This record gives sequence, C-alpha cells and structure tokens, in this order.
Amino acid sequence: MPYKKIISIDTSESKILLIIRHAKSSWELGTLSDFDRPLNDRGKKDAPMMAKRLLDKKIKIDAFVSSPAKRAKKTAEFFCEEYSQSIDSIAFIASLYHAGVDDFYAVAEQLDDRFNTVAIFSHNPGITYFVNTLSDQLQIDDMPTCSIFAIKVQTKKWGEFKQAKKEFIFFDYPKKTG
Repeated sequence: MPYKKIISIDTSESKILLIIRHAKSSWELGTLSDFDRPLNDRGKKDAPMMAKRLLDKKIKIDAFVSSPAKRAKKTAEFFCEEYSQSIDSIAFIASLYHAGVDDFYAVAEQLDDRFNTVAIFSHNPGITYFVNTLSDQLQIDDMPTCSIFAIKVQTKKWGEFKQAKKEFIFFDYPKKTG
C-alpha cells in the first residue's frame, strides 16, 4: 500500500488509535535483560523520522501510552519530543510488555474519552497479532520495528473499542518508500 499524505481526519464522532512497535533495539550487551535493552543507532534514527512522518500527515496525538521496557519507552520519548510534548506525559502500562491481544483491547478500552488520538507503543509478537484483529483490509506477517498501524474507531467512548466499527487508515514503517 503506497504511502499517502492524510490532510486531516475528522474525530468528532470517532477515535484514532496509532499502534507503534518500538524502534530497533540493541543486542550488543548480552548481559542486559530483555526489558532493559536500549535502542541501537538505527532505532535512534528511525523513531524521530517516523514521528515526523506522522506530523507530516497532520495527525495530532492527544496521549502517549507505552510499555515500560526501555526500548519502547525511548521510542515513545522520541515521538513526544517531535510532537513538543513532555516525556513526563507518557503513561506506562506494565501489561503492554509481553502483551497479548486481550491486553491491547483492555488498554484501549481504559483510555480516557477526552483523548481522540492515542499512540500505543509496544512489542512483537503481540502487537502484530493485535493489529491483525483490527482490519480485514491488511494482514501483516510481522510489524517491522518502528512501524505504525493506524485505525479510525467509530465511537466516542474508548470503552466501546472492541465492538466498535474500525476503519483502516494507513500502515507505515521506516523502510517503506513512496
């Protein structure tokens, strides 16, 4: 699916969920736990680049929600910086680390209704399984690092997320061209 510029998305009767896999992480320090793995150089380059792509699409993010694992946390921080938001505004939810599909639905349904567009940062394989439950238009074998899957949810209340009608908006990732 080609990269397309989205001028604006009406969220008066809907919500937007941006599901973002953390940027590329480092395996250099084999002594670190999985939870503490940092971003590598490519990840530190890709995260701000992907945040800029969202800004180019004129997508405003009202809330940033992340796994507390170091690589997801740092990815979310890069997005906050590009959006001129305080990194202190990121909500860290432990269940997003090693999250299964039900964990993602539970997090989405607990979001504050005053937020129209929310970015969730998490990990594979759960993030791939989750996005594949959201749309019949696109099935993804493996969410690449720092990829963004965007859906529009036809509801005013996040608590209705699971049963609400969902519309695929776009899928983007660092190596995507055009």
